[in-house]
Amino acid sequence: MLGDCGKSRSQMGLTWHIREASTEDADGLKNCMEAAYTAYQDRMGGVRLPPMDVDYLSEINNYPTWIVEAEGKILGGLIMSFENNQASIANIAVDPKCQGQGIGGALMKLAESKARENNFSELHLTTHVLLHENVSLYRHLDWEETSRNEAKVFMKKDI
Repeated sequence: MLGDCGKSRSQMGLTWHIREASTEDADGLKNCMEAAYTAYQDRMGGVRLPPMDVDYLSEINNYPTWIVEAEGKILGGLIMSFENNQASIANIAVDPKCQGQGIGGALMKLAESKARENNFSELHLTTHVLLHENVSLYRHLDWEETSRNEAKVFMKKDI
C-alpha cells in the first residue's frame, strides 16, 4: 500500500505519474504539503512554515501547479511562478513516506523544462536557512546560493 511508499516502485508495483493539478486536487495537495513540512516543525521551534498554511485551491487557480499521483493519492507537488522576468519554484515537496523514489527529481526536471519552454535560462527558488539538507540537495543538483538573510536562502540554477 501507499503507506509503505519507502519500498522501491518495483517492490510495490507502484506507478506514479505527474499531471497538471486541477481544483479537485487542492485538499490532497494541502495534505501532502502538510506532511512534507511537518517533518521540520520541531526544528523550527514549533513554528509552521508558510507552505503549511497556503490556500492550495488559490495556488492551483493562479499558478502553474503539478502533482505526482499514484492510486488516487497525491505524493508530491510543484508550484511555479513566472513573474518579474523570473522563473521560480514557489513550492516543491514530496510526502516523506515517498521520498527516495525519484519523485522530487522528476519534479525538478519538470520545473527546468517548463522554465525553458517559457524562454528562461535560469530558475530560482528560496528555502529556509534551517533546512540544511534541502540546501545541500540543491547544491548537489547544481544550484548556487545567490544570497541569504536570517531566515531564507535564495538560490538559482542555470538551465
